[in-house]
Order: sequence, then structure tokens, then C-alpha cells
Amino acid sequence: MSHPRVSLALAAPDALPAEGRIAVWRATRDTDLSDLPRERVQVIQGFAPDFDALKARGFDVVAEPGAEYTGAIVFLPRAKAEARAILFEANARIAAGGPVWVDGAKHDGVDSVLKDLRTWAVVTPPLAKAHGKIFAFAAGAAAPAEWQARPGEPAPGFVTAPGVFSADGIDRGSALLAEALPAKLPARMADLGAGWGWLAAQVLAREGVESIDLIEAEHAALDCARRNVTDPRARFIWADATAYVPEARYSGIVMNPPFHTSRAADPALGAAFIRAAASMLSLSGTLWMVANRHLPYEEALRASFHEIEELAGDGGFKIIRAAKPIVGGSKPVAASRTRMARPRR
Repeated sequence: MSHPRVSLALAAPDALPAEGRIAVWRATRDTDLSDLPRERVQVIQGFAPDFDALKARGFDVVAEPGAEYTGAIVFLPRAKAEARAILFEANARIAAGGPVWVDGAKHDGVDSVLKDLRTWAVVTPPLAKAHGKIFAFAAGAAAPAEWQARPGEPAPGFVTAPGVFSADGIDRGSALLAEALPAKLPARMADLGAGWGWLAAQVLAREGVESIDLIEAEHAALDCARRNVTDPRARFIWADATAYVPEARYSGIVMNPPFHTSRAADPALGAAFIRAAASMLSLSGTLWMVANRHLPYEEALRASFHEIEELAGDGGFKIIRAAKPIVGGSKPVAASRTRMARPRR
């Protein structure tokens, strides 16, 4: 089935240039691109699972835009700052006068972006369908400087980029997890879903750590982590943490797993992180994680670890220590064997 709005917009014969490369920003693994000339399309997607899936579908996919393009389609992300930054870049990289099509769902803020875009570009009448809109503007307009991607400073010595998790400051859950970590940690560590690197930096400040792998699926976040964590013991891995297979098992893992795949909370994503952590740890290894208190991770933890305890937390978060992964753990074990201990006082 064709994309409901893209197919409508591209029905006109002059909707895209007849020649040249077409940039497609932020298409996901599920985005239907069948209306586009595949041999001319370059998809720009920095989220590793979507990158890999689009690559498997035969598309030319890159994490960052390349040379100049003759036209573009931008699938708007939910974060407004990121959406503005992509449109600023598309306006600069598309040949002057080339069309930049902008597609977005109403619940992701397409109306707000359309209103703001009209202040500096001439926009075609929007086409509305399937709870969203698509419209175009001609590249080369004078875009306001504030739309350009600018690094944030969430903490002294750290930078972030538009759209990355907790771009405006240290996440409270990560801060609570860092406070609960022991003074000495195992030698070989990993941070699953490492983001822009703050938690990994706290791990490196503990005794005993000889190395840490920062595993992060979002390319922009990992780029920030490289700038933020300059310790030679750190290694940076762009990958889906739920599918990554390390060269050797870790002795310790920390993580503040994501729990959204769309607008709604998805506990299955956090559970996948738990299973992945167990598969990456040595038989005597330990996981330290933070989770929103309302998320039901206990079953996944009991199925994956022999020892589980809640170390600390508050009304919104729980800090969990899980140790000794269950070999081949996939089925829940008896709750009496792994009863969740209450936080230490």
C-alpha cells in the first residue's frame, strides 16, 4: 500500500525533479517509499534499527546527508527542534529552487511546523489525509539562523544535539542510577542506550573500571557522546542494543532503557533491553538499571537473572540491581526464587 500522503503529493508529474538524487530524511523501517524512484533515493536515517531495516530493503541509506540533492522529502520527527534543524539543512543542501516536501502527522506537530515555516518560505497548499499533512517549499529561501542545529549544554562539559533523549539536562532517572552505583565497579563495563554519554562518564569515575562500551542506536547522540567522553577507556558502538553481540561478555552493565517506540509507553522495549543485558553478561555479571516505577519489568528480570533487588529510587523511578544471568533464560522462573527486595534505607 502506498504512503497515503506521499502518493497524493507525488501524483503531479512535476512534483519531483526528473533527474538527480532525492534526499529522504527520517523514513523509518515501516515507511512506504514505493512511489519514489528507488535508484535515485538516498535515505538519511541515524537510528540504527531503521537504518539496518531500510538497508535490508535495498535502499541507499546514510546516517548523515551527503552531497547536494535536487529534491527532498522530510518525514517530520516529533521533536520540534530536530524538525527545524532538518528543514534548515534540507533548505541548504537541495539545489536552489528544488522542492522540499514535508510530511507529518497532526499528533507530531505538523501544523505548528507549517505555521512557522510560512514565516520564511513560500509553502504550497497543504494536502491533508490520514490524520496528517504534506506540503512543499522551494529550497534556497533565507532560513532563520535559529532553525539551524545548535549544540545544547545540559551539564558543564557536555553537549547535546536537537532531538536526542534528555537534550536539555541530565535525566533524573540516570542521576538516581549514578548515585546508587557502588564505589567500585567491575573491570569490563557497558552502557546500553548510552545517549550522549553522561552515565558512562559517571561509571568511568568509579574505581576498578578498565573499559566501557557505549552502545547507542541514535547516531546524533553517539556523536555527542564521543565529544563528551574523551577517556581512552571508552569505546563507541552505533548499534541496536537489543540485538548487539559483543566480542566478549561484560562483567557489568548499566542502562536507562527507553520505553517508547511511538507516543505510548511500550514495556516490551525495556524488557528487550533486560534480555539483551543478560545475554551480554558473564555468568557472574551484574546489571544496574533505572526504570519508571510503573513499568512492569519484574517478569523479564525474573526470567533473566538469579538475583534481583531494588537498591533505591523515588516515587517515579526504581533502581534495580540484577546479577548472575540465567543461562538460556527465556521463561519466567518461580517468583519465590527471585523475590524483588525492597530498597535499602
